[in-house]
Amino acid sequence: MFARHYAWFVVALLVPVALLNYLDRQMLAAMKFSLMTDIPDIGSDANWGKILALFKWTYALLSPVGGYLADRFSRRHVIAGSLLVWSAITWATGQVTTFDQLLLTRAVMGISEAFYIPAALALIADYHQGETRSRAVGMHQMGIYIGVIIGGFSGYAADNPDFGWRGMFELCGLIGMLYAVPLFLAVRNAPAVEARSASPQGTLRELLSNRSFLLLVLYFTLPAMAGWIVRDWMPAILKTEFGIGQGKAGVSATLYWMVAAIIAAFAGGWLADAWMKRTDRGRIYTSALGMGLIVIAMMGVGYSPSTGQLGVAIAFLILFGLGWGFFDSNNMPILCQITRPQVRATGYGLMNLVSISCGGFADWGFGALRDLQTPLLAIFGVFASVALLSIVLVLLIRPTESQSVAP
Repeated sequence: MFARHYAWFVVALLVPVALLNYLDRQMLAAMKFSLMTDIPDIGSDANWGKILALFKWTYALLSPVGGYLADRFSRRHVIAGSLLVWSAITWATGQVTTFDQLLLTRAVMGISEAFYIPAALALIADYHQGETRSRAVGMHQMGIYIGVIIGGFSGYAADNPDFGWRGMFELCGLIGMLYAVPLFLAVRNAPAVEARSASPQGTLRELLSNRSFLLLVLYFTLPAMAGWIVRDWMPAILKTEFGIGQGKAGVSATLYWMVAAIIAAFAGGWLADAWMKRTDRGRIYTSALGMGLIVIAMMGVGYSPSTGQLGVAIAFLILFGLGWGFFDSNNMPILCQITRPQVRATGYGLMNLVSISCGGFADWGFGALRDLQTPLLAIFGVFASVALLSIVLVLLIRPTESQSVAP
């Protein structure tokens, strides 16, 4: 009984970390216009896209390294250390005065944050086996969504002359550094996972020779590009297309679809765990169902500016959030069905490497296309087509671990 309670306690400890992880990312997008005014040498949307992309590229490059360290040594140390370092960098971001300094802090932020997600999701999977795994991962992802919501409100903080965007970065950095100490003292590695990956080469060979893992990497990557565009660019899109203020745009671009994602993460976790009692493809089917909603939502978001109604854009963003919750709460559980516990953090790190690298190019390319006045419907139509292809990929995955054989 104690072990079961502690397994949920681990999730509860990590939810605030997930919140800070995405709050520190999202508030940059919500405060774009304040930063570009205060740091005029940013200059263009293409340069802004470069800032967003550089974070992703460093994050992606180091993500497999963080995952391997979590598999080889200690998930606990990697999680607490990552939180401490990225929070210090968040505080330092509030001190920058030039475009180059902002590029540097975002690059270092990407390096430090890269170590958290693979280790955290692997630790949750260690503690939650069988019938609670999707729900536990979904609860952790709720922290991410709440962080995005709070980040959306940071546009109001940036507009406040007594606080501003610098104050927001400084406050979040201090909170994270303070929380890192009790987190390190309270969280423990799961005793059931003692054997670790022997070598980077052996781990890579095992993962890259796994056909289902390669399919999952592609499935994880293709829709994630659309997800990054929604997170990073939607505040600016809504402000520009509907003529609303920075604060309202940030909230409209995050609050509604993130609340929908929170609901869907819970519902998707419950549905997937229940579906697993009938078939070992239950999590795959749940994720594919969510991806179908994302395809429709992408087309709707691209079309919404032509209606002139902000409510239409918000409605399709809500649909996107429902699909995203189903998708996001089942990626690690699906990975657990096709890999050993000793390589899961590394596997998720490799998924991040490919996915977020492509997300960086998507951010950069989106900024360039906006400078060229490319219609939103055409841009989002491409992302919808890519998401549609990903449904086929996930249905080709063949699980090797089912709930019935989990301890």
